[in-house]
Amino acid sequence: MLPLHHLGSVYSYHPPASSLSECHRAEKPPFFFIFGDSFLDSGNNNYINTTTLDQSNFWPYGETYFRFPTGRFSDGRLVSDFIAEYAKLPLIPPFLQPGLHRYNNGVNFASAGAGALVETFQGAVINLQTQLRYYKKLVARLSKGLGNAQAKMTISGAVYLFSIGTNDYVSPFVTNSTILKSFSNSEYIGMVIGNVTSAIKEIYRSGGRKFGFLNLGSLGCSPGLRILKPQNKGGCLEEASVLAELHNKALSKLLLKMEMQLHGFKYSLYDFNNNLRQRMNHPSKFGFKEGKIACCGTGDFRGIFSCGGKRPVTEFQLCDNPKEHVFWDSYHLTERVYKQMADQMWAENSKGPYNLKTLFQCH
Repeated sequence: MLPLHHLGSVYSYHPPASSLSECHRAEKPPFFFIFGDSFLDSGNNNYINTTTLDQSNFWPYGETYFRFPTGRFSDGRLVSDFIAEYAKLPLIPPFLQPGLHRYNNGVNFASAGAGALVETFQGAVINLQTQLRYYKKLVARLSKGLGNAQAKMTISGAVYLFSIGTNDYVSPFVTNSTILKSFSNSEYIGMVIGNVTSAIKEIYRSGGRKFGFLNLGSLGCSPGLRILKPQNKGGCLEEASVLAELHNKALSKLLLKMEMQLHGFKYSLYDFNNNLRQRMNHPSKFGFKEGKIACCGTGDFRGIFSCGGKRPVTEFQLCDNPKEHVFWDSYHLTERVYKQMADQMWAENSKGPYNLKTLFQCH
């Protein structure tokens, strides 16, 4: 897995990410809006017509923290759950949760399997454009409920967290799609980044100013993609990892550009790629015993996506202690990894000018 290119001294004019001295502390925690894929989905896919490939509302998902399956793709909490806790917010509910009429702290729009492109797992997920449509509905409800002035303040003070793109690059390898044959790598990445750009601008137009992003992991090194080419002898599927690396470079450039073009645009960019790679390659350094074999699944690396026994392959093995593993299932991580990452996102310097603590605590 290759790290994002370093941005050097581009940010030298910014206050340090951890410094709050120049900002006005927010009186109460701002709203938290969450967009993206299974790294952040807190259960929206429980309520859509899809297959168990894009759902995790069955045992052993959720076994360690919630003690029941919530629809999160992990043994416990996700990055966004820890960030909400650090921001002194309750767990942010999924938008589609039945009976959810009050939005006092924010909403989670993320959907497992979603991509920036409509074509990614089309018909089985809530794509990014639909997530934005739901967000606009919510903005209209807030304006009606709070009045325009209060709603504007809520929207501009809110933090918007994104994890999107993984499925756009993974789906061609796990389906019979030929889309990567129709475009060059740079054209395909341009389409994905173009849709991410549209999403940012749409939220910005609605009044949103504070954004958090996770870049993409080295996709070919997930247990689920490692097993696709037996001739690699367990090595990473480089074609997928290269796409992620190119996407990450394009995302860094895009965010720098947005910061220059959009007045008041503030962002944090977490290097998910580098931090996951370190844990895969040096698990003991971070308190893990196993960096490459998933806790739940079957086959080499437990890379067959069978965790829970409700998918096309029903056979699966489950490790004794998820805390010892980096990967929970063939594509997703354990709660322990997500907590370590959330701690970094919250308080440490990000690849962008701010960390999430600064974005949440400052106007």
